[in-house]
Amino acid sequence: MAKPIVSIIMGSTSDLPVMEKAAKFLDEMGIFFEMNAFSAHRTPQEVEAFARSAEERGLKVIIAGAGMAAALPGVVAASTTLPVIGVPIKGMLDGLDAMLSIIQMPPGIPVATVGVNGAQNAAILAAEMLALSDTELAEKLRNYKQSLKDKIVKANEELKEVKYKFKTN
Repeated sequence: MAKPIVSIIMGSTSDLPVMEKAAKFLDEMGIFFEMNAFSAHRTPQEVEAFARSAEERGLKVIIAGAGMAAALPGVVAASTTLPVIGVPIKGMLDGLDAMLSIIQMPPGIPVATVGVNGAQNAAILAAEMLALSDTELAEKLRNYKQSLKDKIVKANEELKEVKYKFKTN
């Protein structure tokens, strides 16, 4: 069995509908990953053990989703030198509370942070980090980004066919 190089963790399995977007993107890119639920408040010893062993287990990037107090990404970042990408999960205050908790890290303990419920962007950022030393993955990412452009070009062509009385293009 292949070893994961990315870990997706979340404070609770109730976060899975958001975090599965990261899993789907990593799957599409052919990046081996693991998924676990850890709580910074309910399982602090397990969180610390996970973070301390992450590098020796071969992980390269950790994506950590959390809502409300959103301590999980910061607690993990405090116990590893691996890059941690925080995903604020929408809950109370539309996720603003979680986002602020994740972004406001003290000096020396950075956590890259994506937008609220932005698990797919977290996976893309993780893939970009990995692609720095993986030319095959870098090519997959170039193709992915080209497909985003192609979708917009196609959408504009389709919009030309939409007619309104006062539309000029």
